[in-house]
Amino acid sequence: MPELMRLHARHAPAVLAFELANRAYFAASVTDRGDDYFAHFADRFAASLAVHEAGTDALHVLVDADGAVLGRFNLIDIADGTATLGYRVAERVAGRGVATATVRELCRIAPSRYGLRTVRAATSHDNAASRAVLLRAGFVADGPADPAEIGGRSGTRYRRDLTEPADD
Repeated sequence: MPELMRLHARHAPAVLAFELANRAYFAASVTDRGDDYFAHFADRFAASLAVHEAGTDALHVLVDADGAVLGRFNLIDIADGTATLGYRVAERVAGRGVATATVRELCRIAPSRYGLRTVRAATSHDNAASRAVLLRAGFVADGPADPAEIGGRSGTRYRRDLTEPADD
């Protein structure tokens, strides 16, 4: 059974393997991280851990029984009871409900663990899978998204009120 875990330094090799193995898959629906991301991965990972430890971001990995990363699920820019959700799952588990179940779980724990009342997200109009995940996880459309926010593509903002039970 996959386990959602807070990001830790020990996850660095598995996160890098996950990002490399799924780079082309991710680039089909979101902006590619670019060669610089991989060339300076250790520094970027350390910076991610620093904001994670500072509490401005809550970063998670979904790992399988062998410790391989199946997905990344992050709450960023945590402030005033609100955060922005970002996530990506490995191609090998896409379409199996993994993202939906994990987003639901993260929304379930976010109020008690991070003091959140609202989670926001945005996805491009051409990313049907991500839109479906958000809608199944209880998010509602909240208006057009700034194209710069989603890699130059037009899209929609979503939000989920965590103070009300979701129709999971």
